[in-house]
Amino acid sequence: MNTALFSGVGLLLAPAVLTAQEGVGDLAFVLNTYSFLVWGVLVMWMCAGFTMLEAGSVRSKSASMICMKNIGLYSIAGLAYYVIGYNLMYVDVGSVIGSLSFFYGPSGAEVALVSGDESAARAVAENGYSVMSDWFFQMVFVATTASIVSGALAERVKMWTFLLFVAVLTAIIYPIVGAWTWGGGWLGEMGFTDFAGSTIVHSTGGWAALAGALVVGPRWGKFRKDGSVKSTPPSNIPAVTLGVFILWMGWFGFNGGSELALSGVVNAVSMSNILVNTNLAAGAGVVTALLLSRSILGRVDLFATLNGAISGMVAITAGPNITNPLWAILIGAVGSILCMLGLKLLEQRKIDDVVGAVPAHLFAGVWGTMATCIAAGGDFVTQLIGVVSIGAFVFGVTWILWTVLDATLGVRVSRSVEEIGQDAAELGIDAYPEFVLMVDPDIDDFRDAD
Repeated sequence: MNTALFSGVGLLLAPAVLTAQEGVGDLAFVLNTYSFLVWGVLVMWMCAGFTMLEAGSVRSKSASMICMKNIGLYSIAGLAYYVIGYNLMYVDVGSVIGSLSFFYGPSGAEVALVSGDESAARAVAENGYSVMSDWFFQMVFVATTASIVSGALAERVKMWTFLLFVAVLTAIIYPIVGAWTWGGGWLGEMGFTDFAGSTIVHSTGGWAALAGALVVGPRWGKFRKDGSVKSTPPSNIPAVTLGVFILWMGWFGFNGGSELALSGVVNAVSMSNILVNTNLAAGAGVVTALLLSRSILGRVDLFATLNGAISGMVAITAGPNITNPLWAILIGAVGSILCMLGLKLLEQRKIDDVVGAVPAHLFAGVWGTMATCIAAGGDFVTQLIGVVSIGAFVFGVTWILWTVLDATLGVRVSRSVEEIGQDAAELGIDAYPEFVLMVDPDIDDFRDAD
């Protein structure tokens, strides 16, 4: 009798238990989807940060072009990733590449649900998150990669050539790197660790920027015949500083959102650690640059200090989920040192990088990826293979692409356009119309004949 009684009670309670379980599943779905969307918006806001940083770093005669390129590259990146990039990176990935199919959209169950078929709700919730929320979060990352290239080549690269390069980078090159790693390709199968993209995002952008800087060449007058380097200070330091703060804020979404879930206690704890570690690494990068920039660069350098924050965050991005924050401070500090040494190295090699994108994103990104071996579970050999293979692929392919573009469309503006400024010569709109722009009379370039 007791057995029958308990069985009857069980039958009565079963629907309630199932309803509760479904409620928990729905809540997890909502929280995960919300996390993707909100963190993605923060990462998108990083494009505003890059725009302010770059527009303030260039001379005032080129600031409008920076604004045009950045809103253009964000839009092109989104369209290219929608048309083919996401499929190459995540859909039916083999060892090297995903599906060659075009366009991406909601799942069949989601389409049915929003069309009024409530019976599809369970299948939708079981996925764990909205399909397009994941696409959105992944898309804003590819736009970050393209933004890195923009700053390095500022003031002399042709707008249309650059935007064409961005289309190829975001539609094909970056997605292939992503397929190798986050998409479950051969590096992912080896155990390559890159939590939020020190190498996958930042070093990829850095390698592409370095290849472009070598093909496009330095600005006229930057490197003199006597071997000295002409100072080209930022035109708007408050804008650069604001840009760095915007990037700092956006980075919380970049790293925090890469937890890829907010459905449980462990996710909330991990996100908390990630945001704290990101902040500590950035702060350590700033303080390190404050203390050492005079020794490395000969002055207490505000620009290097601002880049210290960026390089610190780039470095921690590969492993921000570590549980000991002290390691985050060390990783960020070393990233800042490498950035300053990189700035000096590029000048010595006559490589013109207007915003210091290559040292901040490539050099610090490589360090951060290898630093996962210290406290974030990375295997040294596997990490090294990942860094070298991605670097060789991205640099080789982008160098070829820049070279082909140079031979066909041309990659840099004429010397007269560069001297006048791309704002007036190409866009016909000055960022600061109250200023009277004049051609610099002190042009002494190592490429000029005596």
